[in-house]
Amino acid sequence: MFRLGRRYRFSASHRLHAPSLSDEENVALYGKCNNPYGHGHDYVLEIALRGEPEASSGLLVRVSELDALVRREVLDGYDQKHMNVQIERFATKPPTTENVAEDIYQRLDRAWPSNWPALNSVKILETRRNTVEYGGTK
Repeated sequence: MFRLGRRYRFSASHRLHAPSLSDEENVALYGKCNNPYGHGHDYVLEIALRGEPEASSGLLVRVSELDALVRREVLDGYDQKHMNVQIERFATKPPTTENVAEDIYQRLDRAWPSNWPALNSVKILETRRNTVEYGGTK
């Protein structure tokens, strides 16, 4: 079994704020990340596939096709966006790195071609110290 990883970058801003909590509880939970004006990150997104290479090409997938899928399904919707305001899912759900990783995985999984190797995981590096990896529920 082989794994292929591919990295992408996008920049986005967010405010960590749970609507179900009071303002005081949000500040206690999220600290400076609850800034009402939000804050931004230069994210690194890693997509991992797993499977066997195609016999004739020796490739798991054509990276140009993978790049096009990731651009269309993820980067176009996330890059240079304020997640709380411009991404529908985060209007009512805090855009934590965990929730962003799950959303990106689901976006890719819905559009994933059936003849490609399996989508193994999505990893997001939010900062040098904060990384989240999500592998779906399958």
